[in-house]
Amino acid sequence: MPPDITDLPENVVNAILMRLPLRDAVRTSILSKKWRYKWCKVPQLTLGDELWKTTNNLLSPSIKFTAIMYNILTLHSGPVTNFTLSMSTLKKYPMIGNLIYFLSRNGIQHLVLRFSKWNRHKLPSSFFTCSQLRHLTLQNCLICPPRAFKGFNMLISLELCHVSVSSKSLESLISSSPLLEKLVLKIPDSVDHLQIKAPKLRSFYFKGCIKFISLKNIPHLAKLYLLYGESFEESEKGDFHKFFQSHLALENLRLEYGSVQFLAAVVPRRLSSALNYLKRLYVSLGELDDLSCALCLIRSSPCLQDLEVKVSMEESDDEVDEVSASFSDVALNYVKRVKVSGITGTKLEMELIKLLLAKSPMLVRMLIEPNLYWVDKEKGVKILAELTTYKRASRIAKVECQLERKWT
Repeated sequence: MPPDITDLPENVVNAILMRLPLRDAVRTSILSKKWRYKWCKVPQLTLGDELWKTTNNLLSPSIKFTAIMYNILTLHSGPVTNFTLSMSTLKKYPMIGNLIYFLSRNGIQHLVLRFSKWNRHKLPSSFFTCSQLRHLTLQNCLICPPRAFKGFNMLISLELCHVSVSSKSLESLISSSPLLEKLVLKIPDSVDHLQIKAPKLRSFYFKGCIKFISLKNIPHLAKLYLLYGESFEESEKGDFHKFFQSHLALENLRLEYGSVQFLAAVVPRRLSSALNYLKRLYVSLGELDDLSCALCLIRSSPCLQDLEVKVSMEESDDEVDEVSASFSDVALNYVKRVKVSGITGTKLEMELIKLLLAKSPMLVRMLIEPNLYWVDKEKGVKILAELTTYKRASRIAKVECQLERKWT
């Protein structure tokens, strides 16, 4: 006979309950007397926006939120190591202070808090006493650390999205997390200067408006994503050589629109020290300066395997000739995959694709994604027909052109 569900080991029961939405986990209480309060000992809880939705007009989302918070605070026993709370549809957050205090006293290690963009919530002082935090994600909140705050000594990953925090507090939060390996900053508010010190950092994603950002003492940085907002034209220019010579361990680099103007006023032809570990490179080309940056990085990355280029460049006949000349000393000896997106079929774009095919002897696949807002199917077929005439340094290279719009 199969084992009785009421006699399952506690670790198996917890594994089942942690994979269920909270509403369904609570409903397991009706299975038997033994299951009545099993959910109250689960160390991992996820409360999504769907919990606050109600078809009863007499019961507001805030009241429902309060009821759920009350049940958790009064019934749950034992540690809560993982907690995710999404409140993007709420206007008020009743009992949120009590909840965070409860988590701070129950061993929280992985915490995700997503507030509504219409009501950024100031984190209570009890939040800064969560000394065992290892993974932290915050969205749409205000961060004002108390003077006595000494940081999260065990923090490994930090993600801040649309938060309000001063540069000084942010710098302090990062520098006082000595084990930090992953950092994600999506900051819509303009920031003047930001200095990041994180000796163990391996992955850094930045999206926002800033005048100057300094990455110091980050010798193990392997993955870097930079996207600057509208204020990049006012940004202070850095030293291109100095920036990349400080990050020779890079393996994956993504430079979105605006990043090149931020990094340097003048781009060298080649870096003085090679980026020997760089395998993947993404660049967004809006101007010739962006192309100069891309070519400098390609020349300085002898082991590059994946190259992705997004184009949105205006052209002239002189620029087409300039691009051809600039590729004279470019070698893509180990590149296996190339993706070119955003093309509209201009001479400059097609010349760029032709050169990439001619310079990649190990190429396996090239994917072309036209800008389908400007390129109809008929023009796309013409682009594809022209691509078939280009010489390829690789005998096995396949060139594909995405002519259908993907809806997500």
